[in-house]
Amino acid sequence: MHRMIRGAVAALAMSCVFTAAQPAKAGTLETVRQRGNLKCGVNTGLPGFSYLDSKGKWLGLDIDLCSAVAAAVLGDATKASYVPLTAAARFTAVQTGEVDMLVRNSTITLQRDTALGLQYAGINFYDGQAVAVPKALKVAKMEQLKGTTICIAQGTTHELTLSDWFRGHKLDYKPVVFENQDRMYEAFFAGRCDAMTQDSSALAAAITSVSGHPDDYMILPERISKEPLGPFVRHGDDEWLDVVRWSLMAMVEAEELGITQANVDDKLKDGDPRIQRLLGVTAGNGKALGLDEKWAYAIVKQVGNYADSYERNVGKASPLKLDRGPNALWTAGGLMYAIPLR
Repeated sequence: MHRMIRGAVAALAMSCVFTAAQPAKAGTLETVRQRGNLKCGVNTGLPGFSYLDSKGKWLGLDIDLCSAVAAAVLGDATKASYVPLTAAARFTAVQTGEVDMLVRNSTITLQRDTALGLQYAGINFYDGQAVAVPKALKVAKMEQLKGTTICIAQGTTHELTLSDWFRGHKLDYKPVVFENQDRMYEAFFAGRCDAMTQDSSALAAAITSVSGHPDDYMILPERISKEPLGPFVRHGDDEWLDVVRWSLMAMVEAEELGITQANVDDKLKDGDPRIQRLLGVTAGNGKALGLDEKWAYAIVKQVGNYADSYERNVGKASPLKLDRGPNALWTAGGLMYAIPLR
């Protein structure tokens, strides 16, 4: 018996030695550093958020957030590459490691944050689901859509939300589901559906950039859901979660402190301790995140603050010309609020 116990103890000891000798799986932060490139999952094409321009360059609000993380981690915003993903494929791409992060106008929900092995890292756009119709349909509110056909993209929260709304109002409709938004747009603007549902910002982008006749369409006034959009990373990779979250917070904090892409170098000399901490003049934040102390300076210098990004991509300086609305700073009646960077 004693011989058997000694043998079991020896085997356990050898097992512990073998286990300890195995290399720990590298987290995403280290993987991105070693690779020298950040892989972002993005929309296949959504003006204002993630799309290719005429020169083949990716642009948009979501693209800017990816670029900001690349600037923070690698010191170079251009060291981000973009993987276009359909709504149905987007979460699997994060789960399998095909992409390091997902920034694809994706709504944050309880189920997505708990059941998919993912975590959201913040909110970069507050939106709401709406319905677009051709003006020729002569519809002014959603209750008038009884019995109509409505285009919906597969794999989105929009299917359930629309169904809930119609059931709650005791109205019937005919959903026409498409595998991706591009096919949905093609069908709607070709007249195959009476209406189309998506987040209001996406509808505005499609009407402006895809329809060919933007004056022929309108978005009905109702917002039938809350759609907080933001980046997702793999669950359990807390070091990487922190980097993505605080990169977004740095952009918002920079706007709050009046630090822009144009004046960031001058702000290095500002005596405000909040500015000194954010821009790395006072050390501490970089070490806490495992980044260079100039990580936030690199974001603002190379990408801009949140307002810089918003205005050029979806705001008044863009074709979409969306008001800030809930995406304004909290000091201007909006919901954008930077968690203290200290």
